[in-house]
Amino acid sequence: MIVIPVLLVSLVESKLVLPAHLKHIRLHGETRRGGCTQLQERLANLLDRTFRRLYRPILERALTQRYLTVAVFLAALMIIGSVVYAGHIRSIFFPRVQSEVARATLVMPIGTHFSVTRKYVAQMAEAAESLRAQYINPATGQSIIKDILATAGSVGSGHPQSHLGRVMFEIVSPEERELPVTSSQLVRAWRKRIGSIPGAKELTFRAEIGRRGDPIDIQLIGDDLDALQQLAQRVKAHLRGYQGVFDISDSFDAGKQEVQLRLKPGAEFLGLRVADLAQQVRQGFFGAEVQRIQRGREDVRVMVRYPQAERSSFGYLDSMLVRTASGHELPFFEVADVTLRQGLADIRRVNRRWTVSVIADVNKDKANAAAINADLRDYVAELVAPYPGVRFKMAGEAQDQADSVTSLRIGLLIVLFAIYALLAIPFKSYVQPLVVMSVIPFGWAGAVLGHAIMGMSLSIFSLLGMLALTGVVVNDSLVLIDFVNRYVASGRDIDEAVRKAGEDRLRAILLTSLTTFAGLMPLMLAKSTQAQFLIPMGVSLGFGVLFATFVTLLLIPVALLILEDGVRASQAVRRLLAVD
Repeated sequence: MIVIPVLLVSLVESKLVLPAHLKHIRLHGETRRGGCTQLQERLANLLDRTFRRLYRPILERALTQRYLTVAVFLAALMIIGSVVYAGHIRSIFFPRVQSEVARATLVMPIGTHFSVTRKYVAQMAEAAESLRAQYINPATGQSIIKDILATAGSVGSGHPQSHLGRVMFEIVSPEERELPVTSSQLVRAWRKRIGSIPGAKELTFRAEIGRRGDPIDIQLIGDDLDALQQLAQRVKAHLRGYQGVFDISDSFDAGKQEVQLRLKPGAEFLGLRVADLAQQVRQGFFGAEVQRIQRGREDVRVMVRYPQAERSSFGYLDSMLVRTASGHELPFFEVADVTLRQGLADIRRVNRRWTVSVIADVNKDKANAAAINADLRDYVAELVAPYPGVRFKMAGEAQDQADSVTSLRIGLLIVLFAIYALLAIPFKSYVQPLVVMSVIPFGWAGAVLGHAIMGMSLSIFSLLGMLALTGVVVNDSLVLIDFVNRYVASGRDIDEAVRKAGEDRLRAILLTSLTTFAGLMPLMLAKSTQAQFLIPMGVSLGFGVLFATFVTLLLIPVALLILEDGVRASQAVRRLLAVD
């Protein structure tokens, strides 16, 4: 949203404002030149001679052996693509941007007393305090950990729950941090100091920004809850075999003990339903409201239920009388069975079917989350095959990545078609736009090389930068082909026109690309937290433009001569056919 208005304003400036400024420049008749002007001219001439002295023999050799040159470029492109495909340059969907706040969330079994949760939260806070005492900024003498907040009985929102707790601390921003330590390293040291908490269901640590979903999230969907629980346990056991996978858990939250009622087959013929049975049991043991009495500003509810002596034990259910639809009363044990088992804390359904999610985190510096998800997809498909009513779905980052890649593909097709149409109209040709656009894949290859040089992984932001790069790298080749067309229109031979255009536009093309790269350097070297999202885009643009520039200066002249060879060959074939 910022680049587009800037480009539109620069277009207006170049067509309306700049000509008015150039009108006042005296190109001839200037008698006196200052020292700065003379120095500037000498440097410009030196650079021009150097560029031409280096470029002319290389261009001549490339044009002479143009088919070999094209083969070399294509081979280099294929090698870079194979390196990415083989995983030698790691790719992650969403990069781990270091946050300035670290969090540890504790989840104990439901029903845990508040005092137990508070004791373990205090233990986590003490570990954070020891970190604050250890990591001292040598320049200021103060700790890089500023504030620590501990809460027990909640995780910051919702109703108080005694089994939840959280500890978080704020970290000095990276640009002000003298110690060579990252937020992830602090969290790893914090995790090690806390150790294992007895009875904890979950203990998760986060120190990153922009996390949308879990790196690994497998949804098991079916009608048999017991089967889903068994499958979830097997998936969790399989996940423990991957290096770099941690914080493995599932969404099955065991609740408190509950009484489950089930009607006997003969009870249905008496007109009983499970809802009727549950209502009578609730009214007998919990009570049924029969009246409300107003006392001042409050209501007093009058409840009717069994006496205390007849509802204090689970065994009194069997002696309870159940009323049927016809009004007859029967003993409970004759119409229903009762079991006592552990219930669920919450019920999760997808399209009205049970859903259990298995989630895990991945250390993206050591493991490839995309490769793990691909392997898990095959494993879980074989695992659920014997269960006809069970299916699975890859959620979390895997689903977000699939959706983002699909939208990027559609956007790329639209961009390529728009570029081709915009180039075909002024060129009045269907082939020359393809020659101009032939540098686009090499710009992407340059972006990949840039990530390798900077020691970065490819991410969704890198792909967005490559998408923006698609419309930028064609500028140099567009200018070069436009000059070739001008020289050909003036009567020059195509071979001479290609050489002349390459030499004349060499300095302009190089300076344009070098200034673009230099302008992106501050972004690529930035250390602030806010810039971490933009750095992959800057690397894609900067190195893509730089690499595509050198490719443009050689590949475009070679491609034009190969295109001319094709035209001459087709003309020769037509002449032969005409003679025959």
